[in-house]
Amino acid sequence: MLLAFDTATPTVTVAVHDGTDVVAELASEQTMRHGEQLAPLVERALQQVGIVRQDLTAIAVGVGPGPFTGLRVGLVTARTLGFVLEIPVYGVCTLDVLAVEAVDTGSVIGDFVVATDARRKEVYLASYDEEGTRLAGPVVDKPADLATDAQVVGEGAALYPDHFPTGVRPLRPSAGWLARTVAGERAELRDPEPLYLRRPDAATPGARKPALPDGPGT
Repeated sequence: MLLAFDTATPTVTVAVHDGTDVVAELASEQTMRHGEQLAPLVERALQQVGIVRQDLTAIAVGVGPGPFTGLRVGLVTARTLGFVLEIPVYGVCTLDVLAVEAVDTGSVIGDFVVATDARRKEVYLASYDEEGTRLAGPVVDKPADLATDAQVVGEGAALYPDHFPTGVRPLRPSAGWLARTVAGERAELRDPEPLYLRRPDAATPGARKPALPDGPGT
């Protein structure tokens, strides 16, 4: 039994794969609350299939690119479950999962790109061939600098149609397709480490300034 989840976008998505196909898939109803929603969704998915965590044989997790906070929730959870259950954890680029789904569902014909929301009025983008194999990227940049008339999978086209006029589905990643991607080894399997393309928003505090010496008469 393979448990898969992705937290690289505002939506948390969870699925269970039984070795043949996906047998349960859930997505969060609210966005941007990864830490509160991932664990309950995992438990609900396992309950739907009638299994417990100890029945799992592997974990699949989306490694981004995506915002620092959301990715951290998913990857820490994946590594913790893998360690506790002593099972392997496979990371997959979230853009690769979108590409596999687009190819297998017939959304694209020929070469295409995947573009997702990177916030700050930027997108994450990678290019793929007709079989869903990544050719270049991912990179992060402004839509105007990555503009293309090619078919664009992902939310980037919906957000910036002037720069990506040929948008196609899917828009956000599916844990079900993440599970299928790992089960079929359809993309590069990575260590469960975050694929960051820029520094996190949170800044590391600088060194404390030394205290001023006592003035005269103190």
